[in-house]
Amino acid sequence: MASKFTELAIDCADPHLLARFWCAALDYEVKDDDEEEGFVAIGAPGEAGAAGAGPVAPVLTFARVPEGKTVKNRLHIDVNPTDREQDQEVRRLLDLGARRADVPGDGFSWVVLLDPEGNEFCVLSTRRP
Repeated sequence: MASKFTELAIDCADPHLLARFWCAALDYEVKDDDEEEGFVAIGAPGEAGAAGAGPVAPVLTFARVPEGKTVKNRLHIDVNPTDREQDQEVRRLLDLGARRADVPGDGFSWVVLLDPEGNEFCVLSTRRP
């Protein structure tokens, strides 16, 4: 049997700030919050975890680390708008605290944004249910 992708761990300065942003962006909820350890996990509402049958939306975990982000992410999140067009979703994410990335060139079908700690993510143009 193969492994399943169930969790993406993200190092950060402020786990609660990123958890709030990504909960709002993805319609997720906090699943675990360890204030003392500086750790927050978020996931899709109502999902019991990766042990159940069928597809499970990945959990995002945010862990406080002392060092800051210094270079472009080698791994990033792509999001698809589900109930609005790409430009409307970009506006919504900007209103939640994202910023536009300074990306050279035009003509891409995706928009690169930065989350509140500067991690790159893309908003794709195709709506998915």
